[in-house]
Parts: sequence; C-alpha cells; structure tokens
Amino acid sequence: MAAIRGTSVVLLVALLGVGCKSVEPYDYGPLLDHMPASILVLPPLNESPEAEVAPVFLSTITRPLGERGYYVFPVALVERIMRENGLPTAHEMHTVSLNKLDEVFGPDAVLYITVRDWGTSYEVLASNTRVTLAARLVDVDTGQQIWAGSATAVRSSNDGQGGILDALVGALVNQVVASALDPTPEVSRQASVLLVSNTRSGLLEGPFHPEHEERVRKEREKREARSSSAAP
Repeated sequence: MAAIRGTSVVLLVALLGVGCKSVEPYDYGPLLDHMPASILVLPPLNESPEAEVAPVFLSTITRPLGERGYYVFPVALVERIMRENGLPTAHEMHTVSLNKLDEVFGPDAVLYITVRDWGTSYEVLASNTRVTLAARLVDVDTGQQIWAGSATAVRSSNDGQGGILDALVGALVNQVVASALDPTPEVSRQASVLLVSNTRSGLLEGPFHPEHEERVRKEREKREARSSSAAP
C-alpha cells in the first residue's frame, strides 16, 4: 500500500513484564530440547470484534516461519481438511488432540495462535490499525510447550504534526482511503514478523536456516553458563 502523507508506522513487541527493570533472557531450553523441523499452524482463535480474521492472518504467517528455517504445512490446505472433517471453527480445531494431528498431518510441532486485536479504530483526529498476537508452540510427541511469544503492530494515521485543520482533513482522507484499501493485512504481516523474529524472544533459527547450527550452539552455551552461575 502506498504511503499516505501524515501516516506513521509504530511497531511494538509485546514484552510481558518489561518496564524499568532489566529483562531476564528468554529461556530457549524447551525449544533446544525439542527443536522442530516442521510446524502445523492452526487457524487462530479470534478475540477481536472483527469476524473474518483467519484467512487474512494465515496468509501472513507462513513466510516469516519459512524464512526462520521451518517447514510450514500449507495453511489453507490444513484448514480445508479440518473443515471437511467436521471442524468448522478455530475453537474446535484447537481442541483436536495432538495424537490425531500427528496421525493426519505428522508435524513435529503445532502452533496455536490467538488474535487479541485486529483492525482499524477511528478517532476525531486519527485512526489506528492494530494487530496483537499471542502464540504458543507445542511439541507433538511430548505435549510440552516449547516456545511462546506475543507481538503487536500498530499503524497510526497521525504523526502529531500540523494544525487542527490539517489533522481533520488528514483523518477524513485516511478514513476514506482505508475503506477502500484496508491496511490490516500489512499490519498483520508486520505483527507476524515481530512474533517470529524479534531478537528478545522470537523463534530460534530452525533446521533449514543457514545459521541454525551456530545459533543453537550459542544458545546452548548461554544456557550452560547460566546453569553454572546458578549452581551453589
């Protein structure tokens, strides 16, 4: 989507417990112990007031996971197979046992995602498009959660510059343009990238990433160093 004058983009990684205090290093131990090569992404649970979230979101999550070094089962095919087998909603799909998912698809891990915010809200002088995601990755063999993360991406139409008249005109223009060109898919792409690839708590590079072995080695060394320093 072409940039609109007066539009700014704000990207946020939702870090629980972040404030003035130092942030503890993310514990990658479970992921290191159960590193998946293939990931099955289920259609997301939707906590937002918007109705049609899953198709758009699913189109934005495969590429970040693939670029991170994981094989991702085709999301549209997975959803279609589950619907054809009597599971019409994401909630029902999330209740399917890991044994059954393993039998049908054979993934190493399953990614469960919840969409908490989605879409554009309009105020007097601005509009904000927000996508907030929360995810957990579960090892199929053990049922253990091996990674979890959250992320928020926000696009604001008002960068705080100009007078009241400029802001009013800009807000009107942005609302008209947004009705024809919804910015939510692009914001969803940004949130998906942040979820998977942020440097604090994103997924480690997977087995198909050229830097996989080096990253795993470094994380194991960090883990061992922390264990040594914590030992009495």
